[in-house]
Amino acid sequence: MNSPKRLARISGVLYLLVGIFGGFAEGFVDPKMYVAGNATATARNVVANLGLVHLGVVSHLLDATFFVFLAMTLYVLLQHVHKSVARAMLVLVVIATGIICLNAVFQFEGLRVATDSSYAGAFGTAGSDALVLLLLDIQHYGTLTAQVFFGLWLVPLGYLADKSRLFPRWLGFLLIGGGVCYLVDLLAAFLVPEFGHGIHSFVIVPSAIAEISMVLYLLVVGVKTVKPDKRNLVAA
Repeated sequence: MNSPKRLARISGVLYLLVGIFGGFAEGFVDPKMYVAGNATATARNVVANLGLVHLGVVSHLLDATFFVFLAMTLYVLLQHVHKSVARAMLVLVVIATGIICLNAVFQFEGLRVATDSSYAGAFGTAGSDALVLLLLDIQHYGTLTAQVFFGLWLVPLGYLADKSRLFPRWLGFLLIGGGVCYLVDLLAAFLVPEFGHGIHSFVIVPSAIAEISMVLYLLVVGVKTVKPDKRNLVAA
């Protein structure tokens, strides 16, 4: 199982699963439920799409699970380059997945409040709807907070990919640039929301290109073939 090419292919499959489940949950389910500032519409969306919300919660949890296994596999593949940097990559992913799982709990609780009549009986319909919006607000901004670590983990990954000589140098630089773009998008969203909303579609493109390129390279190529006279140098 320690063959670099085999580890790379496993990483590619795990990375693809992270993209599928994370993209479905964050790119499709969450926007379909959450309407910022509109408690009635948000609660109505949740009630009208109960099955989809359940799928979204499960997708978030699967996304987090595969993300951890991805980081562990990449750690085994790249730890020989710089063990401290590989550990930093692993820690950043663990923090990100912890936030993802906590966000899933808030989303599930929003569903429970929207469908349990006892909340409407205690707080009234308007109060119950406001609570649903609050829980999904927390989930929404929690996802933005997790983006800090979605971006940061790409920086050590890009460094390790570059220095390992198992991947082309351009891919390492692309990953580092993608991580920086994630952080720029996050800072703009919190500090200058209107400006951040305007540039989001453009700033996130390099990050998407970097991650898709890494997935495709892992799946199609695996790792570069290292010439025999360089193997000892790479291992060192």
